[in-house]
Amino acid sequence: MLAPHRVRRACDCASKKRLLEVVAGLIADGSPGLDENRLCESFNTRERLGSTGIGEGIAIPHCRFKDCRTATAALVTVERPIDFAAIDDRPVDIVFALVVPEEAAEAHLQLLARLAGLFSDHAFCARLRACRDAAQMHHCLGAAWEHGAAAP
Repeated sequence: MLAPHRVRRACDCASKKRLLEVVAGLIADGSPGLDENRLCESFNTRERLGSTGIGEGIAIPHCRFKDCRTATAALVTVERPIDFAAIDDRPVDIVFALVVPEEAAEAHLQLLARLAGLFSDHAFCARLRACRDAAQMHHCLGAAWEHGAAAP
């Protein structure tokens, strides 16, 4: 679900809009049928329904997408926290973006629940924030996910 090339550390994004463009680009990269602009539009449409900022500096933008064949994700940290209209009004510095096939409603909800649980773990988030590069971030997330079951 999360390939190493879809992880970015200390991304220089000045806005929520730009951050969603970055994660859409990361997810579309190397994914046949996933158009970056349409993905970004889908993320923005979902955000208009309500912010995916879950608090404590974390956002999990997500959408179901017709041309998606398998769950695909991107993980990004930002240099300077961004206003994401999160439920606690804190700016966001960690973003895990998720795209799943349109017909995978149940799997989508299960993944979101699992991700929300993982990212509500303060110790895990502290380890992720302390990572010095994207490879460490990928390893940190993979180890935490594996500790709970199958890796992303």
